[in-house]
Amino acid sequence: MKRFLMFCIIPCLMALMQINGQTTGNNYVNQFVIIANNPGPVISKDIYGHFSEHLGTCIYGGIWVGPNSKIPNTYGIRNDVLFALREIRVPTLRWPGGCFADTYHWRDGIGPQNKRASIINVHWGGVTEDNSFGTHEFMKLIELLGCDAYINGNLGSGTVQEMAEWVEYLTNDSESPVTRLRKENGQDTPWKVRYWAIGNENWGCGGNMTDEYYAGIMRQYSTYLRNYGNNRLYRIACGPYGDNFQWTETLMKDASTRDLFQGISIHYYSVVDGWNYKGSATKFDEREWFETFRLNYDIERIIIGHKNIMDCYDPDKTKGLVIDEWGNWFVVEPGTNPGFLYQQNTLRDAITAAIHLNIFNRHADRIKMANLAQMVNVLQSVILTKDDKMILTPTYYVFKMFRDHQNARLLTTDLKCEDYIFGDKKIPAISASASISNEGKILITLANLNPGKDIVISCPVIGFTIKNINGQILTAEQMNAHNTFENPDNVKTIEFKGFKVKDDIITVTLPSKSVVALELR
Repeated sequence: MKRFLMFCIIPCLMALMQINGQTTGNNYVNQFVIIANNPGPVISKDIYGHFSEHLGTCIYGGIWVGPNSKIPNTYGIRNDVLFALREIRVPTLRWPGGCFADTYHWRDGIGPQNKRASIINVHWGGVTEDNSFGTHEFMKLIELLGCDAYINGNLGSGTVQEMAEWVEYLTNDSESPVTRLRKENGQDTPWKVRYWAIGNENWGCGGNMTDEYYAGIMRQYSTYLRNYGNNRLYRIACGPYGDNFQWTETLMKDASTRDLFQGISIHYYSVVDGWNYKGSATKFDEREWFETFRLNYDIERIIIGHKNIMDCYDPDKTKGLVIDEWGNWFVVEPGTNPGFLYQQNTLRDAITAAIHLNIFNRHADRIKMANLAQMVNVLQSVILTKDDKMILTPTYYVFKMFRDHQNARLLTTDLKCEDYIFGDKKIPAISASASISNEGKILITLANLNPGKDIVISCPVIGFTIKNINGQILTAEQMNAHNTFENPDNVKTIEFKGFKVKDDIITVTLPSKSVVALELR
């Protein structure tokens, strides 16, 4: 049947491209063809995951204020932040790091608050932490959010026994010294914790290991990370940064190594002009705007490179690619602690989020999770807090606009669009993806990267009768528009009506520097 459908679809698609995708003089006809009646893989909800590290005020002040705080809270977790995160349907949350994870010893963060050992956060600011937010507090946050926990174990400075006992403490229902300790600390029944990272950035802050050395030690750790009861671990091996394809090759080539994990992580940040400069989050020109998006797009090349290696050794796609740190990295805001990585969030970051999420959607056959870095007050966060105040960032609104892609099925699409040209470089001016839910609702997400030009794009929808369309748009007058505590609603979504429909072909006028979501019923 699928083969028959494709024989029917392809001629129709080609005809549409010949009619509508042509160029006339200097006017390029932009087109996004959507085939609705032959859906592909499920877009894992966990592609829309988040990351919370003990870094700056992400945890302390951002998520956790303690039960005795004057800031309204539930079990010490800020209510305003909690309610906002529920709105974007956070599916998965990674914790406690990051680089912090490979210095974190979980037993320091359990038991009575007044008996927990204080520690120095050696990676981020050298501040003292009282460990008031530990395993039980994190699992309470997971419960209140209704999401899945993704715990990053300490391979860098920990031991096999320490990580194995953390798994047992969390997930084992049998009687043992570790499970008795959990019960003494107030949790009689085990939790469900599926996702477990075996170290973080072990090529760098997690131990400066080589790929071969890490592969060997990962084998040892994974052997002792056991499944208890009906909890089945999804073990995630630490992969490389960016396009270090050799690291992935080392993990994948040996079947006895490959059998000991279910996923491989990669990290990638968009850093304008290199790590020594990074650029400002709010004070930038069009060159930096363009360069950010050029770097954003490069993650697809990186993903394809790792996928090709994984496909070679795992053609049935039993192993997942996990992009558990991604986003823009700029210099910190003036006057803030350099070790806290606090940066503002503008319309540029919103488009960055749209580019990444569209790319992740399109590679849903292999990508099983991604985690924005980070959730609150750090790097490209969705929320900023200051004392008892909270603001939602432009990135937050993109996650809200895209949320219905979660667990929907990817639709086959074909995008032909003009380039956005700056100097002697060019990138596609439009980013896009589409999915269909189990209820038959189509979500189309589009972004116009060009800051000075509206773009008209034709969207033929094949195999679907359009009865109703709702639209949302995120845009602003200035490239660096952002929300502040004094003006929290400067950048937010509004209803979008810039489209026309005829014969199941949607003609959309995308304003310059905008993100648009269309819901088709």
